[in-house]
Amino acid sequence: MPAIETNSLSKRFGDVVAVDDLSLQIDDGEVFGFLGPNGAGKSTTINMLLDFARPTGGSATVLGYDTQKESQKIRKRVGVLPEGFDLYERLSGRKHIEFAQRAKGANGDPVEYLERVGLGGDPADRNAGDYSKGMKQRLAFGMALVGEPDLLIMDEPSSGLDPTGIREMQEIVREEAERGTTVFFSSHILDHVEEVCDRIGVMNEGELVAVGTLDELHARIGGDAHLELSVDDVPERTVDTLPDIAGVSGATARNGTLDVTCTESAAKAKAINHVEDAGTTVLDIQVEDQDIDDLFAELTGNGSTHAEGDTPEEVVA
Repeated sequence: MPAIETNSLSKRFGDVVAVDDLSLQIDDGEVFGFLGPNGAGKSTTINMLLDFARPTGGSATVLGYDTQKESQKIRKRVGVLPEGFDLYERLSGRKHIEFAQRAKGANGDPVEYLERVGLGGDPADRNAGDYSKGMKQRLAFGMALVGEPDLLIMDEPSSGLDPTGIREMQEIVREEAERGTTVFFSSHILDHVEEVCDRIGVMNEGELVAVGTLDELHARIGGDAHLELSVDDVPERTVDTLPDIAGVSGATARNGTLDVTCTESAAKAKAINHVEDAGTTVLDIQVEDQDIDDLFAELTGNGSTHAEGDTPEEVVA
């Protein structure tokens, strides 16, 4: 049973098509990144999965439950980190977790959740009104973890976090995935998605324009990868014969370095083997794939975006 499945899911706001005929399947235990520029339909999709917005057409299930008929069952098993969350400024971090526990009917030590998101110790008893933006983001993340959900749905989870916070967030996502939790999150910060996702889906103007692993999407676009091999010696014949390998478009040698351009991902290993078979020792390997921002631009006609603001409907806490 997939954790999330949509069939021709659509949403209109008057004449505006926010989500158009979205069919998508997220496997149980998968970490799935949902990408797209402003107005792509990401937040609207999340709203429909949580029954905060009703679709104009199509259907969706979450954890096997119909999103329109069984939304209460879904919310008991799903942790949500919305982009536009609200906190109670006069309540401490501990009180927020206790509030989330009561709402979910969950037990446990609230401080354990706060420690998982880096808010243990003194911050646990400070009022949320005294928190920085990044600390508020961590607290909302901790609330989403309450009850050990089977599915985490997160809208722009890196928002407000410094580089250390982002790394910690990525580690928490990995830990949740290792526990078997399915993670579905939207983001416009593409390299953060690259670090943690098993697959990604790319939305543009309400349509799903691509879905797959990063390697699969790179292969679809055909962006070049560059190998920089530090070698002890480069026979001239090796440089001449490398382009004979399928997926290798060129090679040059200079100052103990062999530069190889590959048009296919699988060609990188073949090129390295070819060099070593020629009797050359490869001392170091540097790989530079097509930048994920370039991949994103190819798929959507846009570069990396900033704040998400999909539609008139916003995710609510």
